Amino acid sequence: MNPARKRKLSIILFLLAGLAIAVGLATYAFRQNINLFYDPSQIAGGEAPVDVRIRAGGMVEEGSVRRDPDSLKVEFRVTDYASSVTVMYEGILPDLFAEGQGVVATGHLNGEGRFMAEQVLAKHDEQYMPPEVSKALEKASARAEEQGAKELPNY
Repeated sequence: MNPARKRKLSIILFLLAGLAIAVGLATYAFRQNINLFYDPSQIAGGEAPVDVRIRAGGMVEEGSVRRDPDSLKVEFRVTDYASSVTVMYEGILPDLFAEGQGVVATGHLNGEGRFMAEQVLAKHDEQYMPPEVSKALEKASARAEEQGAKELPNY
């Protein structure tokens, strides 16, 4: 093999190795930062991974909000009207957070089945519903109809 051809081959191999490393690092970074959405039925059914950052959403269950009077700790239940999941949060909740309203929380599921939220987002007006929450509620309604359950509230 002549020297010019050998040099071209080594440059091509070097570029391919660099490209493979860049793709591997990008894939690793995306996998670490992805937040998959799970509805309460999926979480209750054991489909959601434990100790992995995810998003959960639904409607805040009426009468479920409990606040610690000595700190910013809040516990509430999020439902898709088929299942519910307990959410633990420490911090200031959004102004629009209320029972019966849609929320999306980012955090992780602990081994006890409680969702430990790092961030809670509330819908911003009467008409808006986060797309993930809307789809989750529609799926729960369809499952309830298939099972012949009582009619769910309109949303």
